[in-house]
Amino acid sequence: MTQARTEMIRRCLAEALAPEMLEIEDESHLHAGHAGARDGRGHFRVTVVSPRFAGLSRIARHRLVFAALEDLMHTDIHALTLQAFSPEEV
Repeated sequence: MTQARTEMIRRCLAEALAPEMLEIEDESHLHAGHAGARDGRGHFRVTVVSPRFAGLSRIARHRLVFAALEDLMHTDIHALTLQAFSPEEV
């Protein structure tokens, strides 16, 4: 299931943001026993570089990512650590 979740996240972000670089790390195993992990949803670390972020604030970038993952936030993602950059920033 974990790999399937990672691929669902990858598809959603690729479709919404056309990223030049996208790294997704499942950190769910680090949160075993955590109250939020009991419902079966996962913890993920995402680094994304997209031209869509150019000129946007950090909050606006995060909003784009969360909008792309909205459905998964209710069903598959408990926590998301996010780094969002424009291509000029890397």
